Amino acid sequence: MYANGAFKNPFTDFDFSKFSSEFKLPVVNVETVVETARKNFATLTSVNTAAVESMKAIAQRQGDMLRTALEDFSKHGSEVLAAATVEEKAAKQIDFVKKTYESAVANSKELADLYSKGHTDALKALSERVAELTEEVKTAIAKK
Repeated sequence: MYANGAFKNPFTDFDFSKFSSEFKLPVVNVETVVETARKNFATLTSVNTAAVESMKAIAQRQGDMLRTALEDFSKHGSEVLAAATVEEKAAKQIDFVKKTYESAVANSKELADLYSKGHTDALKALSERVAELTEEVKTAIAKK
């Protein structure tokens, strides 16, 4: 290594091309790899865009639900104050509780359906791409 006090790199005389040619490595088609990566990226981009749109729709719907609930609550307060008797006020309160409960259940189901649809659509797109990729790999292997 140190001839005459100077360091000599042991790999300067080593022929990597000869060494690697002894191994039967498969030839990689760069265009195919790039096209596959492009398709994967396009699928991920579309899935992410759909997920963002889904979340925006859910947030918008939740805002609408909240606005409606606050309007109903305000209207209910006015109705209770306008009631003449205690019995009337109690009846209005009971009706309001029932309506609020039914609305909450319906809203929860609607939101769950929106979440489910968003997830189902995303998984469908990803599954389709995985199926395509599997076929692409099978085709590439069969060509060799």
